[in-house]
This record gives sequence, C-alpha cells and structure tokens, in this order.
Amino acid sequence: MLHEPANRDTAPDLAAGYKSKLGLILFFAYAVMYAGFVIINLTNPEMMEITVLWGINLAVVYGFGLILAALGLALAYDSLCRKREEAR
Repeated sequence: MLHEPANRDTAPDLAAGYKSKLGLILFFAYAVMYAGFVIINLTNPEMMEITVLWGINLAVVYGFGLILAALGLALAYDSLCRKREEAR
C-alpha cells in the first residue's frame, strides 16, 4: 500500500501559511466554546439540568451545539482555503 499525497502536483502550496493561521484561529475558537462547556460542568453542574429548548436540557443542547459548531468551522475552513487557493 503506497502512501502518497492525493495531489501529485509538485508545486509548492502558496496558501500554506494562510491555512495554518486560519486553522489555529478556528481551533482556538472551538476550544473556547468547549472550555465553556467544561467550565459550566465543573463549576455549576446543576445548570446543565435546566430545560432550555423543547424539553431538552442545556447539556444536550450545548453538546449538539458543539457538534454543529465543529461541522460549521470545518466547512468554513474548507471554503476559505479553497477561495485562497483559487485566488493564487
């Protein structure tokens, strides 16, 4: 089994620096959202039992929100990187 890059183009990736910076920014944005979830659970776990939406408690709503946020950030990363690559 060969392990080769998907893109066999040997040209350097001129958007690599942009991709790295964007990836770090989005990572830290998600880390802040996740840290909020952890902090609530550590400092006031009873708060997670509060019903917030259609009879669903905050823990479930926040958890699904984190999943959707991760998906949204991934799609945003892909879109922004594609635009940058096409611009060059």
